[in-house]
Amino acid sequence: MPEPQEPTNSRESVQAARRRAADAERLRRRARFLRELNEARELRERVQPRRTRVARMRQQALRMRSFRW
Repeated sequence: MPEPQEPTNSRESVQAARRRAADAERLRRRARFLRELNEARELRERVQPRRTRVARMRQQALRMRSFRW
C-alpha cells in the first residue's frame, strides 16, 4: 500500500512560510533588544561604578540569604 502523503496545499505552505518569517523577525528583534540591554548595562557601569557595585553586592547578598542547603 502506498503511504499517505501530506497534502501539498499552497495555503498551508504560505502560512508555514509566514510563520517562519515571523519567528525569524521575532528572534532578530530579541537579539537586538538583548544587545542593547547589555550595552546599556555596560554604559551604566562605566558612568556610575559605585552605584552598580553596590547594586551587584546587594543582589549577591540576596542570593546568599535565599540559598538553601
